[in-house]
Amino acid sequence: MLEEKIKNLPDLPGVYQYFDENGKLLYIGKAKSLKKRVKSYFRFTPSLSPSSNLSPRIYKMITQTKNLEYIVVESEHDALILENSLIKQLKPKYNILLRDDKTYPYIYIDLKEEFPRFEITRKVIKGKNIKYFGPFSSAAKEIIDSLYELFPLVQKKGCLREKKACLFYQIKKCKAPCEGKISKKEYREIIKEALKVINDKKKLIQMLKEKMERLALNLLFEEAAEIRDRIEKIENSNPHTSIDIAKKEDIDTIAVEIEQNRACVVRIFIREGKVVSSTHNILKSDTGFNKDEIYKRAFLEYYKKEIPSFVNKILIAQDFEEREEIEKLLEDIFSKKVKIQIPKRGEKKNIIQIALKNAKEILKLEKNQNKDQILNEIKSLLFLENTPYTIEVFDTSHMQGSASVGAMIRWEGEFKKSLYRHYNLNSKNEYDQMKELLTRRVESFEKIPPPDLWIIDGGAGQLNLAVKIIKQNNKNVDIIAIAKEKIDKKAHRAKGKAKDTLYSVNGVLNLSENDKRLQFIQRLRDEAHRFAISFHRKQKLKKDKEISLLKTKGLSEARIKKLLDYFETFENIKKASIEELSKIVPKNVAINIKKE
Repeated sequence: MLEEKIKNLPDLPGVYQYFDENGKLLYIGKAKSLKKRVKSYFRFTPSLSPSSNLSPRIYKMITQTKNLEYIVVESEHDALILENSLIKQLKPKYNILLRDDKTYPYIYIDLKEEFPRFEITRKVIKGKNIKYFGPFSSAAKEIIDSLYELFPLVQKKGCLREKKACLFYQIKKCKAPCEGKISKKEYREIIKEALKVINDKKKLIQMLKEKMERLALNLLFEEAAEIRDRIEKIENSNPHTSIDIAKKEDIDTIAVEIEQNRACVVRIFIREGKVVSSTHNILKSDTGFNKDEIYKRAFLEYYKKEIPSFVNKILIAQDFEEREEIEKLLEDIFSKKVKIQIPKRGEKKNIIQIALKNAKEILKLEKNQNKDQILNEIKSLLFLENTPYTIEVFDTSHMQGSASVGAMIRWEGEFKKSLYRHYNLNSKNEYDQMKELLTRRVESFEKIPPPDLWIIDGGAGQLNLAVKIIKQNNKNVDIIAIAKEKIDKKAHRAKGKAKDTLYSVNGVLNLSENDKRLQFIQRLRDEAHRFAISFHRKQKLKKDKEISLLKTKGLSEARIKKLLDYFETFENIKKASIEELSKIVPKNVAINIKKE
């Protein structure tokens, strides 16, 4: 059947999917020609088998492939977009998933304004005369604070509106253009000086050190210490401050290093010939890596429309298979000519070598820290398909069906609080609340890709529910549940040791309360519970305030309940017209509700 499907593939662009004998998704790929691309993985004589020129990783994948599905699209460009979207949603076993959803801060200034100010943004600001600086992987706030420390700029936007000088004028940190105490021309000269040091961290740090010394000489030790701390953060934000290039070019650099089941992507951002910041991502995979695919993912995940300032020259350490296609895609997104280059000599080659050296050092440090031992032990203990490098934990909270909320926390070697999520839930019982919570999470997989492991706060029922939801949506996520120890038929949470039960598709486990694997899972579960409870309290307080407000308008609890049963939320009650409210309560009560 598989051989017949391969031979009958169309000579058209599209996306193909490989499945194993159990229907588990193994791999998603894109092709200019589905027929040619898929055939290149196989040989047909004497029988269908993997091609001999495949890498060991892909050879192993093809030996497991028992079925094939495909989607035909209009162009290779469309295939690239669809492939990336499907990989993020479905997380196939053999694809590389590089999640880089960070939007790095930029410093910007609108030079069209009479008295411009420096501000921080993570999105595109509309305007013809806006100048961006960055991206800054860290210390953006310290840099902008330093500009306002060193130059007498407008410190508060409101001053210009109110046309009244503030405290900053009195302490000589502003020239008070709001009261006309400085001309536009004189102010522009100050801006010109400030612009010179944003991307020149050497000069900025030198000026800060001089200011710190002056403060110390005047015995202003607290202010001097603040500047000292700021200098330290700016210095630590960029280990490459010694790199400059002769031309004042804007360049991004991407380098990839692989070591067994780990890979590192390093980016160095150069603006006006100077390094402004650098960042890195560590990838982990049980199935190994393909360098071509990492480069492709690095481009697709980082270069998106919302980037405030896009450069058209990008240096890479090694060529990759779909470089030209990525160039075309970036040209379409940003409407400018893009060049992805592999420098062979000179200062640009030197920058690439520094990026590669950094990637090797990061991998070496990661290996020495040996963070993954407990994860490998949990994988073996619970017979998981994936090493749980990324974990999501779910919990719900309510009080007799009131203010029902759900919470998700995410762990990626550490708690990733930027990826924590709260959910207001409509369901009344715990089972349906968990179903609603997990279903909504699956629907958001394209925004935040699936993890390796879900941990559900609950027992066998919640585990089976989660497994069903994942199977129905054809996702690749391992699932376990952890049920709290019961004392007198009530769930018991101990601050110290607790005899909780683990549930997986392979059975039930009761580990010793001293077991490090159980304690690790308990720590994650307890963080999810803390997060759920804190949100529940906020929502309960908000609801209590809304109920009190309605009571002051003469509504009984019974009428409030009737309104909530019909309109579902207080927000909907507020938005409802008098006519709509009158369907549930008498018209005079409805009129009273609408009174301010």
